[in-house]
Amino acid sequence: MFKFKFLLWALTKLLQRAVKKNPACAQYIRGKNLEFQIRTRGGAGRHFVIADGKVSSATGLTRAPGFTMTFRDAASGFAILSAKESKEAFLTGLRTEDLSLSGDFVEIMWFQGLTEFLQPGHA
Repeated sequence: MFKFKFLLWALTKLLQRAVKKNPACAQYIRGKNLEFQIRTRGGAGRHFVIADGKVSSATGLTRAPGFTMTFRDAASGFAILSAKESKEAFLTGLRTEDLSLSGDFVEIMWFQGLTEFLQPGHA
């Protein structure tokens, strides 16, 4: 559980750094207002807020997320979120039901685009 929670906290820091250091990433989130959460079926998780050109997060869940990524458990969440082949792991997680998505699919796709800025060599 600790590794999963740490990974979600680190995701916030990585996104914040990408926004600060990469003008294309800053442009990508400019004008975006979105609250979403990443959690386990058991209820552990973190919610994220993108607003005013900034990324923030807090422990716990939110009442009205734009979308939710729900993992079977913390181990599944950690494995999928930290996989080197992230798209393949994501799709496999959906197929094996280790991951489920709910909410606005357009926002989920937008978030996938945001995570591209975390890939090495993305300018």
